[in-house]
Amino acid sequence: MIEVLGSVIDPELGADIVTLGMVPGVTVSPDGVITVEIKLTIKGCPMRAEIKNEVESRVLLHPGVSDVKIVWGEMDADERSAVMTKARWNAREHAPDTEVPLSCRVLAIASGKGGVGKSSVTVNLGAALAAAGFTVGILDADIWGFSVPRLLGISERMEAHAVEGSDKPKIFPNERGVGDGLLKVVSTGFLVDEETALMWRGLMLTKAVEQFLRDVAWGDLDYLLIDMPPGTGDVQMGLARMLPSTDLIVVTTPALAAQKVAQRAADMARRSFLRVVGVIENMSSFTCEHGETYDLFGAGGGEELAAAVDAPLLGKIPLETLVAAGNDAGEPVAIAGVGVAADAFRSIADQIIATIAPPTRPDEVDMSGCTARLFDTVNEAFAQLDAQT
Repeated sequence: MIEVLGSVIDPELGADIVTLGMVPGVTVSPDGVITVEIKLTIKGCPMRAEIKNEVESRVLLHPGVSDVKIVWGEMDADERSAVMTKARWNAREHAPDTEVPLSCRVLAIASGKGGVGKSSVTVNLGAALAAAGFTVGILDADIWGFSVPRLLGISERMEAHAVEGSDKPKIFPNERGVGDGLLKVVSTGFLVDEETALMWRGLMLTKAVEQFLRDVAWGDLDYLLIDMPPGTGDVQMGLARMLPSTDLIVVTTPALAAQKVAQRAADMARRSFLRVVGVIENMSSFTCEHGETYDLFGAGGGEELAAAVDAPLLGKIPLETLVAAGNDAGEPVAIAGVGVAADAFRSIADQIIATIAPPTRPDEVDMSGCTARLFDTVNEAFAQLDAQT
């Protein structure tokens, strides 16, 4: 009977109710009445009626069953946490297909709150990586608060074109060359006017990001940087499900409040089995024209957050007027700017390339231990034997 119940899928969590631990017991009476205990995550679960129908219809098909009774229960906090962990792992292991190449290194630039300069960090790191000769995608996942188009000085609308092998057109990113590299940029800012307010609920936001991953012809990419929205909501969970190989870089300011909130973003990542690879402290200090340095937003937030999440502090970006001026002009300071902030962005990009997330270009990856390559080797050996005989 457990096998039969194993075919009942919780429509919200995306896994069967047995694997999720929602069925603590089943009893069979001599007269063929099956009593199934089911624990829901919450008492008023909106999926209760659907689960009930599925259980009854499947169990009643089993030979010898005369009736089905369901005894409902509610999970305690520990049981609920265990179920959600299983559900997240299941989603990770069954990630849907996207247009992002498997060899691409995906880095989500996240924070727990807004106003820490996360978008500025994203575009400057993307520009620095492109300047080093890489093809870098930038996905503006902050659907409501998109700012990447302005920061990069790109205003053209994205267009869709027919693609060979696809039954529907694909959206093409806007592109900008940087040195020997290339930026490929996707944002809702390329679909609506900058002044337009997007009044979308969480599900629509998640669907928009999913479309950017499934229906955009990204092409070859060395890196994909995702400018995450603030918080730990639907978009963050959706991205963790669709791109389970994502690594997280957390941005904070030196302020204690920002550091504590940013820690939640790191906690969300780890609960979704994503790796936190580094911390960046933005707006760390201000040095005036007389050479005196001021900690306008406090000090030590970056170090404390890095220690708390057990990840390296990749760098501190000071407050500089050149950064703000470059953002307003659509010319990230990391491209050709001078100064401490520009050097800090380039230094972080160098760390990403060298140790944090080295590029895995398909033509440079050693596939000698890969199953596919082993099959190729075996086939080659058989071909040689055939030739000899």
